[in-house]
Parts: sequence; structure tokens; C-alpha cells
Amino acid sequence: MEPSRGDTAVCAGSTRSGRPRVTSRSALERLGFELFAERGFDDTTVDDIAAAAGIGRRTFFRYFASKNDLVWGDFEAQLVRLEALLAAADPDRPMMEALRETVVEFNRFDPAEVPWHRQRMALILRVPTLQADSAVRYASWRDLVTEFAARRLGHPASGLLPRLIGGTVLAACVTAYEQWLADEDADLGELLDLAVRQLADGYRDLRG
Repeated sequence: MEPSRGDTAVCAGSTRSGRPRVTSRSALERLGFELFAERGFDDTTVDDIAAAAGIGRRTFFRYFASKNDLVWGDFEAQLVRLEALLAAADPDRPMMEALRETVVEFNRFDPAEVPWHRQRMALILRVPTLQADSAVRYASWRDLVTEFAARRLGHPASGLLPRLIGGTVLAACVTAYEQWLADEDADLGELLDLAVRQLADGYRDLRG
């Protein structure tokens, strides 16, 4: 649930539009976001992004497998980061407190990145053509939380309770993000903290 944080690099030369030629994943991602804001996600094609970047279609696919992948950034790296944060959680902390702290830390951004992340999440949560892809990626995120809960509770990850925890923590985070997008003055970290705290009240008798 967070943006890739690569360096934005450009090389000598320029595109027909006068833009510097794009030579990094993060720069291509930002350019794609600019075009989505101008034209809309559905009306922007891979060819449009490649042309604006001054690269060929084949080069685009070296960076991203699809237009949808560009929206999500380096999602696999973020899953690795989430898994590492969960693994590092203090075993002496109650399970739901550990999950709340992890979720807040995972979604902590440099202030300069916040506008880009807001645009990313607006696309992910509001563009209908991205919903199927989003469901698959959210399932991967949810599975990591489910596995964490299963380890802490001593249950199989296929069990009802770990799966319920994984699903409801994901729902709490998505709800916090929706509220954040609806209120430009809201603080994302505070919303995530509150959402998981309120969810934890329902699990307060669990040990783990």
C-alpha cells in the first residue's frame, strides 16, 4: 500500500513534447501519473506513456508488465517490506497492538511523497477497471497478516480466526484510506491507527 521510492533519473535528449527522456522506473511512474491526471486512467494508453517518455513500447515493458503495474509501483518490494516489519514485531506486544504499529509504520511516508501516494490510492480505490487487479494484490497483503496472526495464535493459516483477522485488518486499512482520500486535511497515520485500534476492541480477549 505504498509507492515505490526509486530515484528519478533522466538522460540527455528530449521527447517531442520537450520532456527529458525517461530512463528510470520511478520517473516513468511519475510521468504516467501526470498523464492519468490529465486524461484519465482509461483514456491513457501504454503507447501514450511511452511516447511522452521518449521510449519505445518495448522499453516500457522492461519497467512495467502493464499499465496497471505502473499504478501499483514496486508492489512486490513492498510486500517484502511488510513481511520484514511483521517478522520484527515485538513478540511481547499483544498481537493486535503489534499489527496496528506495523500497519502505521508500513504506511509512513516522506511528506514529499504524500501527494503522489494520494494520487496512487485514488486510482486504486476509485477506478473500476483497476478493481480486479487490486483484489489480487490485496489478497497477497492480507495473506501476510493472516500468516502473522496464525503464528501468534498457534493456529493454521487456513483456520477461520487468522483468516478473519487478515480480512478485517485489510478492511480497516482500506476504510482508513477511503476516509483519507475524502478529507485532504486528515492524517493517514492517525486514521490507520484509529481504525485498527477500533478493530482491536473486538479482538481484545484474544491472546497471541
